[in-house]
Amino acid sequence: MDRLQFSRTTSGRLVLADVFARTRVHDGALVLGTALFTALLAQVAIEVPGSPVPITGQTLAVVLTAAALGPVRGMAGQLAYVLLGAVGLPFYSKGASGWTQVLGPTGGYLVGFIPAAFLVGLAARHGFDRVAWKAVPLFLAGQLVILAIGVPWLCVAAPLDFATALHKGFLPFLPGGLLKATLAGLGMPLAWRLLRPREP
Repeated sequence: MDRLQFSRTTSGRLVLADVFARTRVHDGALVLGTALFTALLAQVAIEVPGSPVPITGQTLAVVLTAAALGPVRGMAGQLAYVLLGAVGLPFYSKGASGWTQVLGPTGGYLVGFIPAAFLVGLAARHGFDRVAWKAVPLFLAGQLVILAIGVPWLCVAAPLDFATALHKGFLPFLPGGLLKATLAGLGMPLAWRLLRPREP
């Protein structure tokens, strides 16, 4: 039984990566590609006045790759992203790196990428990324998971009171989060229509 057939048997639904990834080498390449793609979109950054947390393209990368790869590979890709940046590669916003970034005010957002990727990937494994009316709320929810971890971390690491942390680390990111969720939520169903992988 090949890996594609195994995936069909054990999960019931494919994610996009199952169409292409048939070996562990393919899986590893997708995980590394996820880390690199997230690092690339991290460089698309807009400063938020008065906040240590910039608006970046990272969360778009998180939800897109998680939906495409599924829960395990998507989570592994974000774990690789966080670890590679922590050990010194210029993967974080504006080319930053190091454990001080992970432990600092923005670290909670980085850590939040990992569970968000798992949850979005799990929902995609159940077909939530195939139609826009399910995909857009899914991708917005994935970004809210990141914010839900990032804001309390910001309170402790900044430090800030909770109301200020909400003002600086949550509210400014909602419009961009909705935009990114909409873009991803329209793009993933389109990708499925173009590929049309055969399933049992």
